[in-house]
Amino acid sequence: QVQLVESGGGLVQPGGSLRLSCAASGTIFSIYDMAWYRQAPGKQRELVAIITSGGSTNYPDSVKGRFTISRDNAKNTVYLQMNSLEPEDTAVYYCNADVQVGMTTRNYWGRGTQVTVAS
Repeated sequence: QVQLVESGGGLVQPGGSLRLSCAASGTIFSIYDMAWYRQAPGKQRELVAIITSGGSTNYPDSVKGRFTISRDNAKNTVYLQMNSLEPEDTAVYYCNADVQVGMTTRNYWGRGTQVTVAS
């Protein structure tokens, strides 16, 4: 019923920038919190950024000041602008959202997009 599709990943040099996008599609009534997570090889998935439906944001210290999350509610899309990228940012980045379909709200995940930071 609902799909989240990420795009924008790739290979970038240290200090570079990337912008990820995640578009939600399906029979959507409303989208609440939207977030980006990442998972590096051998590590647990971790929260990178979260944005509420009202636009409030939160970040872990590891990316604060370098990453910016934003959303376009008209397009059901969330973005992640990543600046000053470091090799430690290399991971698969996943989109996550709480989506209401009819009277039911569920949590959905995208399939992920690879971000590699290397010279």
